[in-house]
Amino acid sequence: MADTKPESEQAAATSNNEPIETSAAAAAASSPTSPAQAPAVVLPPEHWTQTALEADDDDADSTLGDDAATSTASITSTILRYRTIRGRTYHSEIGNAQYWGANDERHNEALDVLHHLFTLTLDDQLFLAPLSNPQKALDIGTGTGIWAIDFADKFPQCVVIGTDISPIQPSWIPPNLKFEMDDCTQDWTFGTDNFDFVHIRYLLGCIPDWTHLFKQAFVALKPGGYLESYEGSPNVYSDDNTLPPTSAIAQWGPLFINGGKTIGRSFTIVDDGVQRKAMEEAGFVDIKERMIKVPSGGWSKDPREKELGIWAQHAVESDVEGFILFLTTTLGWTKEQTGVYIAHLRKELRSLKHHVYYYQKVVWGKKPEK
Repeated sequence: MADTKPESEQAAATSNNEPIETSAAAAAASSPTSPAQAPAVVLPPEHWTQTALEADDDDADSTLGDDAATSTASITSTILRYRTIRGRTYHSEIGNAQYWGANDERHNEALDVLHHLFTLTLDDQLFLAPLSNPQKALDIGTGTGIWAIDFADKFPQCVVIGTDISPIQPSWIPPNLKFEMDDCTQDWTFGTDNFDFVHIRYLLGCIPDWTHLFKQAFVALKPGGYLESYEGSPNVYSDDNTLPPTSAIAQWGPLFINGGKTIGRSFTIVDDGVQRKAMEEAGFVDIKERMIKVPSGGWSKDPREKELGIWAQHAVESDVEGFILFLTTTLGWTKEQTGVYIAHLRKELRSLKHHVYYYQKVVWGKKPEK
């Protein structure tokens, strides 16, 4: 795992999270280190079963505990017939939709923890686009619906629609919010010039064509409306050589990247600067972005970084299996081999000796007024 980065990246990571405007070329230069600088291949699963889980005297006690096909389709028995993979449920094989995370209660709780982390990274905000009195908003890939619920509460005058391929949202919701079953990779049926805001978060590994997705959002937005995209990188970094390339944490990125290749989806959206490029190709203007450096674990002495790190660790530990089981199964791992890898990963995450972090990026742009 490479520990050195270009000066442009260091500047982005230390800019106090201020939004930046750059050209496409500059944006690509300021993106996180290329995945080519991370371990190129996933270590075989036998590596983890053959590596002993030795006790470390300097391990920190964890405070988190052991575990904490059509658009706008109606909820039918077919949609509710989930796939089961080694005891966990996933979105059924309907249409072109592809999601790699589990959709059961255990994983939904982890997604809600992630929502809290994402909000913290934005300084307790739900979005960064300069919205002014939005009247209609669309949340693509709403998941548990928690972002849409919070947004609907914040703007009670705004009609909010949250869409997803799995009906896992609650029934008790604000009166100005509704959830719809929808595969966002299909043609949208929302009409033209309909929304003031389209919000898309953490769909890495799900979208075959990001430019097409953003073009759909462009059509659905009113002139002057905003699209915001929030994505993360699977690659993990360290600035002080505390991340051995054969560690379980260092292998997190290659696992997702190689698993994504087998299903024909990319996980390197942030690393490749896809968000800005796709927005520009879709026709958006006034594009801005914020790169966010997120520690994993409570190792940082900085209070804010420490808080982010604890929540990032908590989000992963809440359901590591739900995050990786689909991909490890795709790569040919047994459930037992996946379990041993998870044990190594938990131990490393709970140790304060691995000073690691990853990147998240928020990019937002406006549909021209005319």
